[in-house]
Amino acid sequence: MAQRKPDSGGASGTSRAGATVTATPDDRPAAAGAAPRRPGRPTGSARGSDQRTRLLDVALALFARQGIVDTTLGAIAREADVTPAMVHYYFKTRDQLLDVLIDERFMPLRAALGGAFEDNPDDPVAAITQLARRLVDIAIEYPWFPPLWVREVISEGGLLKQRMYARFGNAHRLALIDCIAKWQKAGRLNAGLEPSLVFLSLLGLTILPLATSREWRNDPIHRQISADDIARHAIALLVQGVGPHGAAR
Repeated sequence: MAQRKPDSGGASGTSRAGATVTATPDDRPAAAGAAPRRPGRPTGSARGSDQRTRLLDVALALFARQGIVDTTLGAIAREADVTPAMVHYYFKTRDQLLDVLIDERFMPLRAALGGAFEDNPDDPVAAITQLARRLVDIAIEYPWFPPLWVREVISEGGLLKQRMYARFGNAHRLALIDCIAKWQKAGRLNAGLEPSLVFLSLLGLTILPLATSREWRNDPIHRQISADDIARHAIALLVQGVGPHGAAR
């Protein structure tokens, strides 16, 4: 007859009353050398990556809806239906979360927008046209972008704008302004334009309408306007102006 193993050495054992007790996987001791699981820690790398991405998406949606100042990590946890410990595992502070969002979400978008000028170094009309369409495309793909940009970047005192300026300064913005000024000096762009207002004007013509588009649903005049209509209008107004000569160009 085989000798019975001690109770502490396997998945099953015998109670003092003689009944067999089978341990569940959760009851089994951790493997030697394995770190104890902390509250909120993902159980696997794939799941952890998905959870982190979801938390970033939730944070962006909340920031766009109610602002960064009024959104705590606890609020993000509640919206994502996870424990606060889960959020704190990935992002220790809100500032750290903002830095992650800037690096992983905003910097790629800014690079895509700036690429319109790089793709058309000798054609400012093509560059501005491409930039307008990219703004609209980004706004469609990322619905949080228009309201968040209006609330936290365009508006005075926006926390996201302050954070981005503190990390990167004004070099990118100044480069765009300098590019516009050079086009003007070369006679390729209307000399009456204010270089520092061109990008802001384009944002106002595209992002602002898209940020308020939800309010148009019950408006019989505006509810039929599409994102393509917004892009077309912005390009026509900025490139051709409001004079009757614009229609013939």
